[in-house]
Amino acid sequence: MISKTYKLVSLLLAAVFLLAACAPQAAPTVDTNQIVNQVMTAVAATVSAQQAQTAAAQPLATATLVSLPPTKTPVLPTATPFVIASPTTKPSSGGGGATVYTYDCDPDIGKRPRDNSTFHPGDSFDVKWTIVNTGTATWEAGYDLVYLSGPQMTGATFFELPRMKPGDKWSKVMDAVAPMQKGHHVMTWKLQGGFCYPYVAINVE
Repeated sequence: MISKTYKLVSLLLAAVFLLAACAPQAAPTVDTNQIVNQVMTAVAATVSAQQAQTAAAQPLATATLVSLPPTKTPVLPTATPFVIASPTTKPSSGGGGATVYTYDCDPDIGKRPRDNSTFHPGDSFDVKWTIVNTGTATWEAGYDLVYLSGPQMTGATFFELPRMKPGDKWSKVMDAVAPMQKGHHVMTWKLQGGFCYPYVAINVE
């Protein structure tokens, strides 16, 4: 586009000089510099207009996209399962499993006197307990059976039990005296370990 403009300017200048040379002598003198300046001004205006049209025709610049940082996905820790072992579980002697040993008893087999038996104040009677090991654990020798609460009706306050395997029985007979106060009375004993509570429950009238 610019080269064509310069060619046009060159042709116009050549025409100006040619006219000046051929003009009659009596005509007023033409200022060649003034004509050249006018032509150059017109050419400059034309070039400026063409550049403006070219700029308008250009496509708009593509907007720069701002890349956002990637969203971080939170990672939650996985809960780790845990197992609480029972304090009553002991390893077995063989195999890969475990044997659970339990401590339990039945103190009411053949008990005397029967619950709510009636006596007079100061009456003498026998207390008989037969304790059975109804659990799965063996009680080693020396387990204490001791008085715990209620009116003390017997002279003794504790006994030691022999070694007792599951299913074994131990019996004890004690002399007892009914309380002097009338009413309902309960005497309770406790086997060492707190899993067996023999008792006597009588009425005094």
